[in-house]
Amino acid sequence: MVIKQAKFVKSSYKLEDLPAPNLPEYAFIGRSNVGKSSLINMLVNRKNLAKTSSKPGKTRSINHFIINNQWYLVDLPGYGYAKTSKKERDFWNKLIFEYLTQRQNLITLFVLVDVRLEPQQIDLEFIRKLGYNQIPFAVVFTKADKLSRNKLNHNIAQFKKQMYKDWEELPPFFVTSAVTGMGREEILGYIEQLNGEFDPFGRKNIKTV
Repeated sequence: MVIKQAKFVKSSYKLEDLPAPNLPEYAFIGRSNVGKSSLINMLVNRKNLAKTSSKPGKTRSINHFIINNQWYLVDLPGYGYAKTSKKERDFWNKLIFEYLTQRQNLITLFVLVDVRLEPQQIDLEFIRKLGYNQIPFAVVFTKADKLSRNKLNHNIAQFKKQMYKDWEELPPFFVTSAVTGMGREEILGYIEQLNGEFDPFGRKNIKTV
């Protein structure tokens, strides 16, 4: 897929403010400071489409970007950032899962995981919740350039091992680096494939496990 256009559409703080669900939609989420904005910018080949920050938890809204006038890329608030009030965390958790379960044009959710770390319970619990709610998703390992090949393969294998405790079959996995561009073509190719299955009259149910 060639990205010819990537344009910010709007930020939303409630479901009724979201753009009309007339195009296939792909959302990105991850634990705070996982490198989500950098990955989005790498995917669309823009330096500052999604705002990056050294401070975790910068995203505070549901941000829609339209790509090639054909599909939406959605930047969701991160999870697991402790330096906010419980009331605020509860608000965003509720809004995110309302979005994930009710947005009929959402094709899949890309869950970003920092591959430098051993499996984190917060990521595994979030993924488990996606399974319970039958939300289609894929796992995207970020910051792969920071590790040796052996350590990279070890951490990925450990994460999959933990997932196999709850899953008979694993979702798609992508290994990425916002620095080198690793994984870009694979993710965009996957999106292009799913775009062909979009049903504008109802959410296309991509297989979950």
